[in-house]
Amino acid sequence: MADDNEARIALEAAAFRRLRDHLRARTDVQNIDLMNLAGFCRNCLSNWYSEAAAAAGTPIGKDEAREIVYGMPYDEWRALYQREASAADAAAFAARAHKE
Repeated sequence: MADDNEARIALEAAAFRRLRDHLRARTDVQNIDLMNLAGFCRNCLSNWYSEAAAAAGTPIGKDEAREIVYGMPYDEWRALYQREASAADAAAFAARAHKE
C-alpha cells in the first residue's frame, strides 16, 4: 500500500510540475484571464504551495512560493509580462467575485 501512495504522490508531483511549467511558458495568459476562466491563477497556485509547505512543517514565504511558480521573482515577471486588465476583464472579475 505504501508503494501505491508513493506512486500517487510522484504522479501528482509530476502533474504539478507540468502545470507550473506550462504556466511559465504561457506568459501571454494573464492571471486575470485564469481567474475569470478557471477561478484560480498563478498567485493562487503559489499560495497553495506555501500552505502545503507550512502544513508539512517547512513554511516558506510568499515571495519564495511565487518564485517557485513564476520561475523568477514576481516583480520581475510583472515588469516583463503583466499588462493592464481591460475594463471587460476587470468587470468580469468583479462580477465573479460577488458570486463567491
